[in-house]
Amino acid sequence: MEAELSVWEEARMVWSEMAFPVAELAYHLALWLQGPAVGQEGFELDSMQAGAGLIRIEGSDEGWRIGSNLTPAFWTSPVAWDVLVAEIKQFDRSVREGVAAMGIEPSFIPEV
Repeated sequence: MEAELSVWEEARMVWSEMAFPVAELAYHLALWLQGPAVGQEGFELDSMQAGAGLIRIEGSDEGWRIGSNLTPAFWTSPVAWDVLVAEIKQFDRSVREGVAAMGIEPSFIPEV
């Protein structure tokens, strides 16, 4: 499933991709949140449809930031872990609703 994916910073769109594999991203984010190093290691989407680093999440002393190899000089402002997880869960819900609206059972995406 592909859809528009955008990264926003303080009401300003920084990056957008019109046909992004959002279901695959939701799948990999769910696996990342279930991994043994959750909250300790960053995330980098590496898939057949999206080049490595197209979406990156990295932790720092100030918090967690989202970036992309497409805009290497830009990172979002840091947020607390719980804020990041809440946003990932909201993204997951949106993707699941979109998949279900297409008549596809979203159970292939692990629960977050």
